[in-house]
Amino acid sequence: MTTDIKEFTERELDRIIEMAWEDRTPFEAILFQFSLTEKDVIKLMRANLKESSFKRWRKRVNSGVSQKHLKKRNPDITRFKCSRQKAISGNRISKR
Repeated sequence: MTTDIKEFTERELDRIIEMAWEDRTPFEAILFQFSLTEKDVIKLMRANLKESSFKRWRKRVNSGVSQKHLKKRNPDITRFKCSRQKAISGNRISKR
């Protein structure tokens, strides 16, 4: 990883990659939780994925099928996560 990107624990790194793969999780959610811009997420994904996986991810994100950018998203979608997903606060599952 480059020096301008914070070092993350393995668990945090897994969560960032998972969020980046999810079509409905916008880059703004990753920015909010981990302070990573879209450019930083791309660098992180390039450094941590196989080349073919990275290319597949970039193609999908840029294809218009993905809703990774809030501006491209359907305005009816107003949340970062599924309504059935456990409540997450600062990337920690909150107690019920």
